[in-house]
Amino acid sequence: MVTWQRVAEIARELPEIEETTSWGRPSFAVRGKKFAGLSTRHDGAMWTRCDREERPLLVASNPDAYRLTPHFEASPAFLLIWLEHIDEDEVRERLIDAWLIQAPKRLAAQHDFD
Repeated sequence: MVTWQRVAEIARELPEIEETTSWGRPSFAVRGKKFAGLSTRHDGAMWTRCDREERPLLVASNPDAYRLTPHFEASPAFLLIWLEHIDEDEVRERLIDAWLIQAPKRLAAQHDFD
């Protein structure tokens, strides 16, 4: 299980992030483009941007952690993550992937997260 506080600490390690809000809840952006945040509708869950092709694979790999609700089914570039069912390494990977999706290409090319 990962807490939102730990998610925020991991997100703050990413380059040029901005702490902001989305619908009154904490979220993170890179150069004005939001990539992750605390869910407004589901306690204990967060959302991230994700690759449209990877999303169904993630949901199938861990349906307790990665779930879709009707709201998110209509938004194929987003993923809901239940924090009680995921570990820190997986959160870090999801945040990095989301950051890379939203970061400008030149900025993303300057960073290697391996």
